[in-house]
Order: sequence, then structure tokens, then C-alpha cells
Amino acid sequence: MDKIIITGGKKLKGSVKVSGSKNSALPILFATLLTDDPVTISNVPSLADIDATVAFLNFIGKKTVKKGNTVTAYKSNKYKHIAPYDLVRKMRASVLIMGPLLARLGKVDVSLPGGCAIGARPIDIHLEAFGKLGANIEVENGYVKTSSQGRLKGANINFRFPSVGATENIMIAAVLARGKTKIINAAKEPEIKDLADFLNKMGAKVKGAGTKNITIEGVTKLHGTTHKVIADRIEAATYLIAAAITKGEVLLKDAAPKDLKAITAKLKKAGLKITETKNSISAKWVKNLKPQNARTAVYPGFPTDVQAQWMALMSLVKGKSKIEETVFENRFLHVAELRRLGANLTVDGKTVHITGVEKLSAAPVMVSDLRAGAALVLAALAANGKSTVSRIYHLDRGYELLEKKLRTLGANIKRQS
Repeated sequence: MDKIIITGGKKLKGSVKVSGSKNSALPILFATLLTDDPVTISNVPSLADIDATVAFLNFIGKKTVKKGNTVTAYKSNKYKHIAPYDLVRKMRASVLIMGPLLARLGKVDVSLPGGCAIGARPIDIHLEAFGKLGANIEVENGYVKTSSQGRLKGANINFRFPSVGATENIMIAAVLARGKTKIINAAKEPEIKDLADFLNKMGAKVKGAGTKNITIEGVTKLHGTTHKVIADRIEAATYLIAAAITKGEVLLKDAAPKDLKAITAKLKKAGLKITETKNSISAKWVKNLKPQNARTAVYPGFPTDVQAQWMALMSLVKGKSKIEETVFENRFLHVAELRRLGANLTVDGKTVHITGVEKLSAAPVMVSDLRAGAALVLAALAANGKSTVSRIYHLDRGYELLEKKLRTLGANIKRQS
């Protein structure tokens, strides 16, 4: 397996372009199954998860081609309705195949999904909602078998938790359902709005995306379109924290400051200088930072996908701080690895207590999941000496050109095959 070698201690300085959002591109790619007309999606990041999704769509019967950062989906052959374990196990987002295939074929068999080891993340919210749309659901031999008699029927669906994946899945399914669907307590993430914008360009009638109530008026057919994926707010947050942890100065181009307010507010309170334009953010270290507590929450709260990176930063901030994880039940796997680098961290249930240390020291560390990997890279960039980060295939799932972008900023980083 590949490894990343980082010699820390260099202040990052320069500018990088923020890639398209993986978490936005994935549901949009799956939603191309809703039409046989050509669909072109730009600003798609080059990532392992994207490649897996393109392969998945081609397996199902869609002709999907990726060139650079553009994906074009063409008229399909006859769709398969079975999504096997070998494809689904590679990533959690595979469950998003359910919505479009149920809408188009009236049936879909999906192996129970895989993904990062950060908690159980059951799909019961998805299944309950499909049931309200009129689908019949059975779980058998490791597969979820979902079917409907004719078109799905619109319904009022009240989520007990604003699940991003369930909101996306039901939106995608409901655009071709008969009648009106209302999703109550929907996820409000920017990626939800981006998906709705894409669906509406195809002829769907989705209103309220980005708020807690989404209304979908079903249509009988969708058409082709073109769409540009929004900027990746989690990647942007990671590079802002990279500027802070290395006492550097980084300009992010093609960013979306409006989607990053929870992060930039924390960084400003800590003492980092943040400057924003409509589509750029700069972060400059000007003085010793102050410790800041964080509590993860659904959007627009502090994102769970930035919890690990924030922990790495606070590990080097003098004083005491704490991070409470409320979204996932098993998202502190990076704590042990950060301790190997010298961080002073204590886990107490859903909370990690941090006592800032003066310096981190290089060590070999191992990535457990995507965002944990980002935290280890950030810590290694600030640590004294040469660190080896292994199991970086997790990072390849979510960070486009990570080493290249960090080298552009002056980092001493290289990949070892």
C-alpha cells in the first residue's frame, strides 16, 4: 500500500484551488439514472469514490465517461436492478442507487453498504421513508430488496433525524413519484441544495432545499442538462486549518465562504485572520491562537467531517479545549494516532479533552478513516521530524491531489509506493 512521507515544520504559504465537492458529486452522479438523455457534470473531483461511482453506474447499465473533471452520462442499456456487495462495500454512498432505480425500475436489490469505520450508520431512515412512498421492503441474505407496484406515491415524510443520505435518496426517488412529497426535518447541507438545483435543471419540481422542509411535485419524465458541482467545503476547511496549524498563510480560490461560516467563525475566535470574497477565502496566522471548544452538529453547525482536523489544531494551542461528537458514535479513532505524535488527549464518552502541547514530534501513524487521515496529515505538517502516514487509500477517497496541493504551498510531502 502507498504511504505519505511528511517532514514537518514548514509554514504553508501560497494559493490552491478548492476542488468540487465529493459529497455533492456522488448523489448527482447517481441521479443521472433518472433520465436517458445526455447529462454533463463539471467540477467533479478526481477521487477513488468518484471512480467507483462511475464504474458502478456503468455496471448498472448507464454509459458513463469521465474525462478530467467532467463526467458525461449517456443513454443506458437495460438497467440491472441488483447492486452487488463487491461494488457497494467500497463506499457508503452506494446506498444512493436505491432512489433512482426504485423510481425508474420499480425495484432494486442493494447489498448492505460499507464505507469508513466511524459508526454503524444504519439505513433504516432511508427504508422507512421508501415505505411511506409505497415501496415494499425486505432484508434477505445481506441484501435490502425494495420494490413498488407502479410509480411511487407522494407522501409526507417526517425524519426523526435530518439524515443527509436519506434526504438525498428520497428527493431523487420522489421527483418521479405520483403527487406531492414533503420531507419534514430534512438535512440542510449545501450539497442538498446542489442536488436539488441539478434535479430542477432536469425538469424536476423541488422547492425548499437548504431548509428543514422540502417539497417535491412529482413529474413523469426528466431530461438531460449540464451542471457544475459546488466547491468542497470540507476540503476548504482542511486547508484553512493547515494554514493555522503551520502558522502560515493560504489563499483558497473557487471556495464558497457562505458554506463555511461554522469553521471560519471558530478560526476567527481562535485568532486566525480570515479574509473573504464571494468565491475565495484567505487564512493568515498572525498571533498565537486561543483554545476553542467545538461540538459537532448537522449543518449549519460545526461539521463532524472537520472534527478530527480541529482536534489536530487544538492539540498545538496552549490551554485546554474540548470537542464533543454528537453525530457519529465511533469517530475518535484518530485520538490514539494523534497521541503517537505527542498530542495530550483524553477521551470521556462522546467528548475529547485537549491540553495543548508546545510541539508535536514525528512518528509513524495509520489512517482509520478519511477525515482522521486529514487530521494526521495536518499534525504531521506541524510536527518536528519525518512522519510516515500509512493506509492513505482512505485519503484518496476524499482529497483530490492532496500531496500536489500541499507541495504547492511549500510542504515537504511525498507519496511512497
